Amino acid sequence: MARVQLQNLVKRFGKTEVIRDIDLDIAEGEFTVFVGPSGCGKSTLLRLVAGLEEATSGIIRIGDEDVTHSPPSKRGTAMVFQSYALYPHMNAYRNIAFGLKMAGASTESVDQRVRRVADMLQIGNLLDRRPRELSGGQRQRVAIARAIVREPRVFLFDEPLSNLDAALRAQTRLEIARLHDELPSTMIYVTHDQQEAMTLADRIVLLNKGRIEQVGKPTELYRQPATRFAAEFIGLPPMNIIPAQIEGRRATLRSGDSIELDVAFSGAVDLGIRPEAVALGHDDGTAGLPARVVHVEDLGDMRFVHASLGDGSRLVVRHDSEEAIPSKGDRIHLHLPGDRLYFFGEDGRRLL
Repeated sequence: MARVQLQNLVKRFGKTEVIRDIDLDIAEGEFTVFVGPSGCGKSTLLRLVAGLEEATSGIIRIGDEDVTHSPPSKRGTAMVFQSYALYPHMNAYRNIAFGLKMAGASTESVDQRVRRVADMLQIGNLLDRRPRELSGGQRQRVAIARAIVREPRVFLFDEPLSNLDAALRAQTRLEIARLHDELPSTMIYVTHDQQEAMTLADRIVLLNKGRIEQVGKPTELYRQPATRFAAEFIGLPPMNIIPAQIEGRRATLRSGDSIELDVAFSGAVDLGIRPEAVALGHDDGTAGLPARVVHVEDLGDMRFVHASLGDGSRLVVRHDSEEAIPSKGDRIHLHLPGDRLYFFGEDGRRLL
């Protein structure tokens, strides 16, 4: 395993800057996930670490070596691609063994390592099959085995589960987590799926327009988002955001409703609250924000109630109770506990 350091890293394609002054330190053995929306630069950043893209400026260190200008084969990394990238004319055994044979490993060593890794990934009975004879999940395991067998210092995963169905994604995600526990390697994983990021990562690197928006443990990004962008990206459904004006410890919403607060600042803000923090009550004259139910998502063990305030603003409420299940068109009241609110300034940074 090896530490990975990125210092003042910049990547431009022509005049377009896609990676902007990235500073990041990934510890030995850490499972780091790059996450963000399409076009944020996460795959480009991974390819810079792999050596598949050349940095415009900055430094990339793996272990104690400056590998900024080193070819991919000299960096001690192995990459698993979204598209599997298997040789169609080779069976699974030969696909897994190919890199070792090219590196000059002995036939006996290659055979031992291929079969050990195949057993680890439960594909030992598939080694004679070609890629077209394998399912998507099996092909992905072969691609992962090809990376593991090289015993790299750093594993790089570029959205490896995006071509799998939901059930297989969940299963393979658990297998990758297990591999991280068993293998002495640093892992960097790219995904646009925040659920994958939350369940796999030791630390998440949230990217936005080529810059790092926030770095931290999954629970830190969920509970202590540094910006409105982080608050809305991490969490499913995302955090509710409500524009408001604070004066005299009272927040007035665009709908005309108001909320009593215990804060020491005033001015225009965006109030944020997670769906599970909103309390739901029926239209019985009790305090709260009057709203109307516009949609209910029933997921079996929970429901997400989509409600509209008087000005058309939408809020999502997580409703776990089997009693008093609201229906579309119902009039309800929404209670926003002051101690569960987040406050974001006009620059998007969290104030409180």
